[in-house]
Amino acid sequence: MRAPLWLVALLLLAGCAAPTVGDYAANRPLLDPGRFFLGHTKAWGMYQDRQGRLLKRFTVDMDGERHGDELVLTERFLYSDGNRQQRVWRLKSIGQGRWRGLADDVEGEAIGETAGNALRWRYTLKLPVEGEEYLVQFDDWMFLQDERSLLNRAVMSKFGFRLGEVTLFFHKPELGS
Repeated sequence: MRAPLWLVALLLLAGCAAPTVGDYAANRPLLDPGRFFLGHTKAWGMYQDRQGRLLKRFTVDMDGERHGDELVLTERFLYSDGNRQQRVWRLKSIGQGRWRGLADDVEGEAIGETAGNALRWRYTLKLPVEGEEYLVQFDDWMFLQDERSLLNRAVMSKFGFRLGEVTLFFHKPELGS
């Protein structure tokens, strides 16, 4: 007996479903962004275009401080070409593993969701390019490896087309710092 065409199409689409943060709920250690990013954190990263060519390398020094129910995370970027940039995030847990983030160069608010060792952020960044500003969507996945190490992979897109990928490694010099 042959399966109807609609059933075959449905099964193919289901096989293409993207992961959800809930897929990582059983993974350990548990990622609590409010704890991990509190204090000093160091990161090393790179940006690759859609063909995988390395275009930029950078380091980030971060300091997270509690201000009431918000975590204020100051990121200081140093790029391989000598350029510097700073971003200040205001992060707030809104319950049930969900987070909200605001920054001056983010359009609207970033929406985050955690489960297990994973955090997924989605936001639109105002990206300066040669004197102009472009709105670029980020689908940002973070995975806690151990209490002091976190991996991050972010896909950048515009109008649904993949522009490139940002990869970062975060490290806590000391727990609680």
